[in-house]
Amino acid sequence: MLDVLMPATGVAALLLAAWCGWAAYRDQPTKDWHFIGMAVVTLLALAQLVAGVVRLAQGDKPDQGTTIFVAYLLGAFACVPAAGFMSLAERTRWGSVTVAAGGVVLAVLEVRLYDIWGG
Repeated sequence: MLDVLMPATGVAALLLAAWCGWAAYRDQPTKDWHFIGMAVVTLLALAQLVAGVVRLAQGDKPDQGTTIFVAYLLGAFACVPAAGFMSLAERTRWGSVTVAAGGVVLAVLEVRLYDIWGG
């Protein structure tokens, strides 16, 4: 399950980053459609968090340690919602830039999660 969710979440995060980056390029703040995209990416990250915890509960162990894996899972889950809340505070193009940056950060976290798990 993690092998499917990691790339799916990473690609969805990069698509969100490109979409919000395009909005920032056009000098637009985040809009309702962007928040729907953030919700989809957040649900993927939540599914990944749940699947990761289930795999750990079943006895599977990441190559680089359980503590760091769980920390990255929690960080990946919190990344896009935090950027979304920050974009609500900044209702200019910089709100869109914040969400785009959050999407890129999430994609990088997904690569790191893959490495930690042993990919």
